[in-house]
Amino acid sequence: MKLVRFSRSDQTVGWGLQTEHGVQDIFAADPSLPGSMVELIAKWSMYESRVASLGKKLGSVQEPLQLLCPIDRPGKILCIGLNYRDHAIETKASIPTEPVVFCKMPTAMIGPLDAIRLPTVSNQVDYEAELVVVIGQRIKHATPIQAAQAIFGYTVGHDVSARDWQKGKPGNQWFLGKSFDTFAPLGPAITVASSIPDPSRLRIQCWINGQSMQDSNTRELIFPPAYLVEYLSQVMTLEPGDVIYTGTPSGVGVARTPPRFLKVGDTVEIEIESIGRLVNSCIADT
Repeated sequence: MKLVRFSRSDQTVGWGLQTEHGVQDIFAADPSLPGSMVELIAKWSMYESRVASLGKKLGSVQEPLQLLCPIDRPGKILCIGLNYRDHAIETKASIPTEPVVFCKMPTAMIGPLDAIRLPTVSNQVDYEAELVVVIGQRIKHATPIQAAQAIFGYTVGHDVSARDWQKGKPGNQWFLGKSFDTFAPLGPAITVASSIPDPSRLRIQCWINGQSMQDSNTRELIFPPAYLVEYLSQVMTLEPGDVIYTGTPSGVGVARTPPRFLKVGDTVEIEIESIGRLVNSCIADT
């Protein structure tokens, strides 16, 4: 089951299910359901069967829809660095013995087809295809079983990174280098966890202007999703709608010879098996 948010032709916003035949407008069929995706996620156990039942009855929307970021109220945007063996090797970094954690600001989050704005103060904006975990329950000090149960679903993410800020500033400004506006594209759909029995066996790919740049598999993950939830919950309370960008595989621009950074006019496509494809173009930040 895949959940999406969208804008209708009259500019009103709805949510529904994405199927191989199109989008079903679930909220329009039952306005008593939560209008907010984050609220729906938090109360999913109450509404899952109703949503599934409506999905069996409804046809696809015939009018044009614009898909939006599936998270309507961004909370924590947590990110994990060096979490793929192949990426750690290509950057000549040691394999981490525990997760490397940083975060992005909520203003970084955008949706599918939204533009990535390349800042004038950076000349080294890089791409990173990532599997993203969506938290579904309020949780703290989670056990391994509780951590797995707290995962609502998965989506596709792009951890856009200004390398000259991340690594070239005093103290290595990971937070600033990762938090420019539009540097956290997400979507187009949230695939519920029950539809992904093994998130550590998914092909993950990235293209720029149709050229393959990253092609790996989440089996290269050092720390799997449930462990990341458990680990982070020892420090902070995780809440419905929080997201965890789980790291990127090999093939990033900074590790290439010569380096390949994003330019105005580039189109970045990221696809994760069984989850979806995220597409964003690059424009100048004026």
